[in-house]
Amino acid sequence: MLADARALGVGPGAVVCLGDIVGYGADPEAAVDLVLGYDAIAVAGNHDYAAAGLLDVEWFNPFARAAAEWTAERLHPAQSRYLSGLPLVREHLGAVLVHASPEDPEEWPYLVSPGDGVRAFAAFSTPLCFVGHSHLPAVWIRYDDGRVDFARGAAHLTLGCEERYLINVGSVGQPRDGDPAAAYALWDLDAGSVEIRRVSYDAAEARRRIHAAGLPLLLGDRLLHGR
Repeated sequence: MLADARALGVGPGAVVCLGDIVGYGADPEAAVDLVLGYDAIAVAGNHDYAAAGLLDVEWFNPFARAAAEWTAERLHPAQSRYLSGLPLVREHLGAVLVHASPEDPEEWPYLVSPGDGVRAFAAFSTPLCFVGHSHLPAVWIRYDDGRVDFARGAAHLTLGCEERYLINVGSVGQPRDGDPAAAYALWDLDAGSVEIRRVSYDAAEARRRIHAAGLPLLLGDRLLHGR
């Protein structure tokens, strides 16, 4: 994903991370260091807080709980402090950034339906809000008359001055929409556009590393199917 972004002119200081830097993968230390190395503008995900000891994992499913506990044991103290210091919500260049939802972000709700987005618009006032969490790319557009359009999947939007946008950028890891390619959004400030892009990567190698680390097999197997 970062190689694709670099080829499009994105460099250090221009990367935004919507949380869950760690969680299901076999290289949590490298993931944190990579985000730090890019000087990314980041917010916390539920898996970040869980690995840092700020979130009770009892409500996680067994696979997520096992991964969070495994990850917590491997992070260096400085990496844990970094994750625990990330905010739940922040504003950047006129956009709200949040892992789950601008509405009750500490409750980690999922935005997956048209109605989910309608409710979330009331919780932010900026033209744009970027979210993740569900691993499902989607776009909600709210017009001046209150009407909200909703579409799942890849998108290339030219941002209008009269509309407001809620954009789920999908997931670099663990996509859940049936497409194993990594998903991320390219936000072009000069062009006034947002594109949700898909990038193929060696999912089989990521799966092998997850299995070799002793993490739940499902977390690796699902990478091949995007489920």
